[in-house]
Amino acid sequence: MSPRPRKASDAEVFAAAGRVMSRVGPTQLTLAEIAAEAGLTAGALVQRFGSKRKLLVALSNEFAASTPVMFDELRKANDSPLEALRAYADCIAEMGSSPGALAHHLSYLQADITDPDLRKHLKDHARASRASMRALLAEAVALGELKPDTDLDALARAAEVTINGSLMTWAFYQDGTALTWMREDVDATLRPHLSAADGRRARAASPARRRGPRH
Repeated sequence: MSPRPRKASDAEVFAAAGRVMSRVGPTQLTLAEIAAEAGLTAGALVQRFGSKRKLLVALSNEFAASTPVMFDELRKANDSPLEALRAYADCIAEMGSSPGALAHHLSYLQADITDPDLRKHLKDHARASRASMRALLAEAVALGELKPDTDLDALARAAEVTINGSLMTWAFYQDGTALTWMREDVDATLRPHLSAADGRRARAASPARRRGPRH
């Protein structure tokens, strides 16, 4: 009697897809490789999702929907809202672990921008990210980390632009690591808005204290 085929949750399939996508670009990505990474058969994925594109759309939808949860985890893992925001920037900087890794991410971004279904979820993710960053900044004002007259909408947008743009400019220069480059840009964006006391703490704090989401 042959063993029963392994079952995997959608979350496990999406995690497996993410690992494969970090290694190969869109043209090399196959259901067979994702299935092998998840310990399944390609047929099982076809039966569940229908096609590679539909799997990617489902993955994009899940990514957008889970954005607030990710920010909540970052906040729980860090001592302050600004450190949580910096930790989010660190997560984005991980996409630039190498020029090749960043090239893979940018090739998937091209698909996200041009495919209407993928773009919808990309936009949902962007909106949720900016709203979550604004919430962290609002908390930072309430806790006295930021000046009380901080324009939260403007600073949330500036933080979003900085985090996404920093990775691109690092790709141009490749001076040091993407992580260090990102931290310098984010700190430069926040610095004019820091309260006097928090400005002194920020200069003394070690970036190593920033922690990612708990798993």
